[in-house]
Amino acid sequence: MSDDNTVKTTMVTCTAPVNIAVIKYWGKRNEELILPINSSLSVTLHQDQLKTTTTVATSRSFEEDRIWLNGKEEDITHPRLQSCLREIRRLARKRRNKTNPDLDVAGLSHKVHICSINNFPTAAGLASSAAGFFTHLLVCLVWKGSLLVEVCMGDLSSGSWVNEMMNLTGLNSESFADRKPIGSTSGMQTSVKTSLLLKLRAECVVSKRMEDMIEAVCQKDFSTFAGLTMKDSNQFHATCLDTYPPIFYLNSVSQQIINVVHKYNEHYGETRVAYTFDAGPNAVIFTLEQHVPEFVQVIKHVFPSESNGGKFIKGLQVDDTILSEELKQCIGLEPMLNKISYIISTKVGPGPRVVEDHSEHLLGSDGMPKKTQ
Repeated sequence: MSDDNTVKTTMVTCTAPVNIAVIKYWGKRNEELILPINSSLSVTLHQDQLKTTTTVATSRSFEEDRIWLNGKEEDITHPRLQSCLREIRRLARKRRNKTNPDLDVAGLSHKVHICSINNFPTAAGLASSAAGFFTHLLVCLVWKGSLLVEVCMGDLSSGSWVNEMMNLTGLNSESFADRKPIGSTSGMQTSVKTSLLLKLRAECVVSKRMEDMIEAVCQKDFSTFAGLTMKDSNQFHATCLDTYPPIFYLNSVSQQIINVVHKYNEHYGETRVAYTFDAGPNAVIFTLEQHVPEFVQVIKHVFPSESNGGKFIKGLQVDDTILSEELKQCIGLEPMLNKISYIISTKVGPGPRVVEDHSEHLLGSDGMPKKTQ
C-alpha cells in the first residue's frame, strides 16, 4: 500500500499454483455462469516449480481498468474478464451487506490495474485454472473482502490429498511454448454441440469414476489412481476426436510417451507410472518418488536431447541411474532426437499464498508494471 498527499493506492500480490486434472471436464452446461458439464478432480502442483504471480492495485487516480500478462498489455474489455470483475464487485458488496456491514468497499468504484506473470509457458495445455481463478481472487483482496477471501481460499484445492503419495514429472515436447491450434473455450463449445461421446461421458462415466478416484486417493492406492488417470485422459481425447470437425491435441511425441508408459508398466507387471494430457501435447507423468530417477532415465533414453546448451531437467533434482538392458529391450522404441525440450520435476504442493514482501509487487507505486518485469 502506498500513499502521497492526495492519492492512495491499494495493492496486493499473491501467488497461485498450476493444477492438473486427473478427472477432466470438457464443456460447459451454462456458458454465462461457467458451469461445467461434469465434475472434475485436480492435483495442485508445487509453486516452487510452477506458479503464477499476480499484483492487483486500485486507486481513484486510475483512469481505466488495465491488465498486463507476462509483460504484454492485454485487452481488458474481453467479455470473460469483464464478467469476472462485475462478479467480484457483486460478491464484495454482498459480503458487506450480509456478513460484514463495516467492510470498506469504497474501492469498488475505483479502476483496477492487474499485472500477472507465469514461470511456465501458457496456452499450451498446461492447466492453470487455479492460477487463473486466483487473479480474480486478488481483486477481492484489494477490495479488502477478507471474509470473501477466506471462502475462496477454502474452495481452492491444496493438493495435500496426494502430498505423501507421489511425485510428478512433467514432460514438455518441442511444441511446448506454442499456442494450441484450437483454444479450450472454442473446442469445448464445438464438442458440446457435436460429440455424442461427451454426452455419454458426462451422464454415465464420470460420477462413478470420481467415486473410484476419491477412494483410491484416500486409500493411497497408486495403481488404481494411475489407471483411472490414464483412462480418463484417453477418454477426454477420444471426446476431442469425436468432435466434428475433430480436435487433435496430441502429437507424435505424445503418442510415443503413452507407448513408453505402457511398456514400462508392462515390464514390471504393475502400474508404476501414469500419464495424463490436458488440451495440449504435453505429458504430465505421475509416479511414486522411488521410481522417478529410473523413469526419467527411460525418457532420456527414448527422447535423447542435445539440450541446446540449456538444462534438460528442471525443478527438483533427479538422481542419475543406469537402465538395465532388459528394460531397454522391453521398451524397444526407436529414439526420437530433440523431441522433448526439457523435463520439469516437481511434486504436489499448497494452494494460493499472499506475498507479504511489498518489494515483490509487480506494479510500482504509480500502478504501472515495474521495468524489471
